[in-house]
Amino acid sequence: MELFKQFINEYGTTILYAILTALAGYVGIWIKSVYTKYVNDKTKEAVVKTCVKAVEQLYHDLHGIEKYNEVVKNATEMLSQKGIEITELEIKILIEAAVGEFNNVFNKSDYELTE
Repeated sequence: MELFKQFINEYGTTILYAILTALAGYVGIWIKSVYTKYVNDKTKEAVVKTCVKAVEQLYHDLHGIEKYNEVVKNATEMLSQKGIEITELEIKILIEAAVGEFNNVFNKSDYELTE
């Protein structure tokens, strides 16, 4: 028992510092991963919205799947330049959401727009 007390007195603070440092490192890594996921999701959404608006303005002569393919190509390229990976399902859902939001603005009557 005396040997244990001597060990704790001698190395206790060092062990405590090591444990606290490990915990702080773990919490820091966890916070960074949550933040990165949040930022990447917001970036994906913003890039897809921008691409939908750009394709709508630039390619009036394209329709349906052709516009969709242009948005996919441009958004994927922009995100890969930022080092962000996106799945086919994510991009499809984000495009549909952006197009839905885009169309709702144009489907409102003049009365609704002026209020």
